[in-house]
Amino acid sequence: MPDSSDRQVVEVEGHRLALSHLDRVLFPGSGHTKAQVLRYYARIAPALLPHARGRPASFVRAPEGPAGQSWIAKNPPGGSPHWVPRVPVEHREGLTEQIVLDSTAALVAMVNLGAYEVHVPQWTAGAGPDGHDRLVLDLDPGPGTDLVVCCRVAQRLRQLLDADGLTAYPVVSGSKGLHLYAPIRPASGRAASRYAKELAGRMMSEHPGLVVVSMARAERRGKVLIDWSQNASAKTTVAPYSVRLTPDRPGVAAPVGWDEVAGCTEPAELTFGPEEVLDRVADHGDPLAGLGGGRGRAPLP
Repeated sequence: MPDSSDRQVVEVEGHRLALSHLDRVLFPGSGHTKAQVLRYYARIAPALLPHARGRPASFVRAPEGPAGQSWIAKNPPGGSPHWVPRVPVEHREGLTEQIVLDSTAALVAMVNLGAYEVHVPQWTAGAGPDGHDRLVLDLDPGPGTDLVVCCRVAQRLRQLLDADGLTAYPVVSGSKGLHLYAPIRPASGRAASRYAKELAGRMMSEHPGLVVVSMARAERRGKVLIDWSQNASAKTTVAPYSVRLTPDRPGVAAPVGWDEVAGCTEPAELTFGPEEVLDRVADHGDPLAGLGGGRGRAPLP
């Protein structure tokens, strides 16, 4: 991967890629350039791809970084190489083509086009929208709360999931909240959403002063929103290990251990940049390794 020159042609897995604007500073607070973000994705790909492979990807594109114009792109970005795989996906707007990230080369090609955030659904193109294989709960702190409070909520949700036979895996969102994933046997988006909503409701009944399931901003002050709706087939969640377009410096959606969740006393303790995430994976591997594959998948209650 490139180090400095503003434009380079590189070969990744047998594909030639013309990388451009490498010296562009995307995050002024940390000084991270496009070259550094590309290097991060090339190195983290072995950990990221198992959680995105086979899933129709959408992207947050922001060619000039978070301070510039950004938009959600479901269709393949203009200039996408022909060899990057695409799958047809039915949306309310009709049938569209979406990218599938199956290789390091495909991931680097998308990032080179300014697609810095990767988002995926909880189902694969092969299984289709009625074959969700992951459950996700998005814990989003409202005003007056923070990631530490999300960690406390996550610990109780882990117990509730465990009682229902499901194994929870925590991922800090890279922004301000926390995601919980659980591998499940294939189920429809409607069934996954129904269970996630019921689980969030149970949590709110236990802790009405701490948890809310309504999206209404007026109800969220001092509480953690448990967003169960990301289990809908039309919804996506930022992929584990994706960079986040947070102001000034890049966040990362980083898997963490339950001991780290239990011990968190300050949000900064579970806030990681790209280089820190690479070091964590090099030292300890992928804490989400159990999320993929067939083992550990349990039926929804």
